[in-house]
Amino acid sequence: MVNFLFYLSLFLIWFMLVYHMFLMQGGYMHFLRYQKKADLWEKRMAYYPKVSIIIPAHNEEVVIENTIEAMIRLKYPRKRLELIIVNDNSTDNTGAIINKYARAYSFIKAIHTKPPYAGRGKSGALNSGLVAATGEYIVVYDADNQPEEDAVYYLAQALQNDQKAGAVVGKFRVLNANKNMLTSFINIETITFQWLAQAGRWFWFKLTTIPGTNFAIRRSILEELGGWDERALSEDTELSIRVYNLGYHIRFFPAAITWEQEPETFKVWWKQRTRWARGNQYVILKFLIQFFQLKNKKVYLDLFYFLFTYMLFLAGVLVSNLLFVLNLFMDLDISAGGISLVLLVLAFLLYMTEIMLALSIEKEQATFKNMLAVILMYFTYSQIWLALVVYSLYLEAKRVLLKQDVVWYKTQRYKQTS
Repeated sequence: MVNFLFYLSLFLIWFMLVYHMFLMQGGYMHFLRYQKKADLWEKRMAYYPKVSIIIPAHNEEVVIENTIEAMIRLKYPRKRLELIIVNDNSTDNTGAIINKYARAYSFIKAIHTKPPYAGRGKSGALNSGLVAATGEYIVVYDADNQPEEDAVYYLAQALQNDQKAGAVVGKFRVLNANKNMLTSFINIETITFQWLAQAGRWFWFKLTTIPGTNFAIRRSILEELGGWDERALSEDTELSIRVYNLGYHIRFFPAAITWEQEPETFKVWWKQRTRWARGNQYVILKFLIQFFQLKNKKVYLDLFYFLFTYMLFLAGVLVSNLLFVLNLFMDLDISAGGISLVLLVLAFLLYMTEIMLALSIEKEQATFKNMLAVILMYFTYSQIWLALVVYSLYLEAKRVLLKQDVVWYKTQRYKQTS
C-alpha cells in the first residue's frame, strides 16, 4: 500500500510538471506569433466600437488617482470611451477623488453604492457598473492598475477582429517588482503564469482564464449570462467557464499591457492568495456539480486543470512529502530507493527550465539575480503555497457549510514612490 501511494504521488507530480512544460512550449510559440496578428489587425481597424471601462473601488484613496490619470492618457477616441468608477461603500476619500474627476471629464461616470447592496464584493460592484454602461465592449481594470496608453485599443482591436472571441485578456506586469524579495517572487510567478498557463493554454486549446483586470468582454455576453456571480470570490475564473460554455473562446493577447501593484508583506500576500485559491475551489465545486450539463466540452480541460492544480497535484506533493519524512524515522520499505532522489533532482531542473524560459520572453527579466530567486522560490515560496491551499480548502468548506456571505477581500494598496 505504501509503495502504491508513493508511485501514485510521483505520477501526479510528474504529470503536472510535464504538462506545464508542454504548456510553456505553446506559450513560447504564441509569443513568436502574436505580434504578426496585431500588425494585421492594425490595418483592418477602421471602426472603433464604444468601450465602457469599469473600475470597482472600495477604499482605494491611495491609488485611485494614479489609476484615473492612466485612464485619461489612453489612446482611444474619447467619444467612443466611457469610464465608470464604482465607489463601493468606501469609508475613506475614494468617493471625493472620483467625484473630482467626474466633474472635470465628461466621459467619466461616478457611481456610489450604499448599504445594504454595497461592499459585499467585487462582483456586485461590477454588476452595478454594468447597469450604467452603454459600451459595446466592457473592459475591467482593478483600482490599482496603470494600463499602457494603447492597452484598451489592443483589447478592442482583438474583439473587433476575432468574432469567435467572447473575451480578450491582456498581459499584466508588476509595478513594484523591485520593492523586496516577496515582490520579486511574485513578479517571477506572474510572468510564468501568463506565458505558461495563459499563453500556453491559448496556443494549444484556445483556452485562457479571464483575470481580475485588463480584459475586455462583449456586453451582449454579460447580459446573456446575467453578469457576474456575486457568490464567487474568484469572479474572473467563474465567468471564464460560463463564457466557454456559450461556445466562445477567450483570447490571450499580450499586446495589451497594464501595470499593477502586488502585496509587499507576507500577511497581505497570504490573504490575497487565500482568496484566489478559495475562489478557484468554488469554481471547481460549482461546475463539477454541473459537469454533465456543460455544453462546450473544452470546459472539461480547464476544470481538469484547476482540479489537478488545487487538489490532485496538491495531494500528490503532500503524500510524497509525508512518506519521505516518515521514511526518515522508520523503514517503510519503499522500493523506489535511489530512483526517487533522481526524480527529485530532475523535477527541480524541469521547474527551473520552465520558469527561466518564461522569463526569457521578457528579456529584461532573464538575469542571474532572478535565476537565484527562482532557486530560492522552489524551497520557500512554492512550499508555502502548499500550506496556503490546504488552509483555503478548510475556509471554503467552512463557508459552504455555514452558508456565509461573500464580502470584499480588498488587497492593501501602497503609495507609489518614484
